[in-house]
Amino acid sequence: MTSKLKVLLVITIIGLAIGCKEKQDLKQPDVKAEVVEDINGVPLIWIGNRVEKAKERLNSSEAGKVIWNAMEAHGGLKKWFANGALSMRFNYQPLDGKTQRDSYQVVDSWGSRAVHHSTLDSTASYGWTGKTAWMKAKDSAFFKYDTKFWAMTPLYLMGFPFVLDGQGVNLELLPRSNYMGRPNDVVKITYDEGTGDAPDDYYILHFDAQTHLLLATRYIVSYPGYFKKGEHLPEKFMEIGPLVNIEGILLPSELKTHWTVDGLPGDYLTLIEISEMSFKKDLAEDYFDLPENAKEL
Repeated sequence: MTSKLKVLLVITIIGLAIGCKEKQDLKQPDVKAEVVEDINGVPLIWIGNRVEKAKERLNSSEAGKVIWNAMEAHGGLKKWFANGALSMRFNYQPLDGKTQRDSYQVVDSWGSRAVHHSTLDSTASYGWTGKTAWMKAKDSAFFKYDTKFWAMTPLYLMGFPFVLDGQGVNLELLPRSNYMGRPNDVVKITYDEGTGDAPDDYYILHFDAQTHLLLATRYIVSYPGYFKKGEHLPEKFMEIGPLVNIEGILLPSELKTHWTVDGLPGDYLTLIEISEMSFKKDLAEDYFDLPENAKEL
């Protein structure tokens, strides 16, 4: 064999070896460890699973479809959870001179937890851990209202329709009505016994039949700390004020409550201003835990 042929043969063998190596590399790509993202300790896959279950459950009834369409119109249930905990100032101002309730609060809609700080004294706080109500203040009489009841109440006054994805929630489609000069889809919400602190509460939600946005909420207060079993305040009518876009979620910046008269707003009772809204995605792991030296309620 001539030297020239030997050289060609060596080159061919090397080329075949390189080709085989490249084919092997194509068949066996590098496997990188999967990065699991989470929001305040909640994996995104959990959020996706919860949303899919809620979608399936809600779309199984006509009343549920109204609620699901409203969730989508307000930004989507997945974004609501994936955005993190909601931070806001919630200023409840009765017009009859009764106790004002004004606090900066961070509310975890995923785990139903909350921390409030007084706007008058930042060292005065209260909250709900998901299991325990607590209060912390220099003066035990600092808060002039039932902080256990109020810890999660603001979310349920302004967080519709997103707070309706869980178990124990019963939906009933009522006849269409007319409010704000528009046809409304109307859904009544009741709760199973043992759901929350006031399972006898009900809410009647009015949605614009075209845009699916929430226009008004009618409700009763039956909290056992205030009323005997079966008793409650007369129904209230809450007007949903201007909606603002907070990271893709439409939330009310104002609420106005009235007594309900023939299904419409009567005497004006309370102004609620909601401001400084944002979402928090990187809270400390123990943010909603019972604080040191706090009083359990």
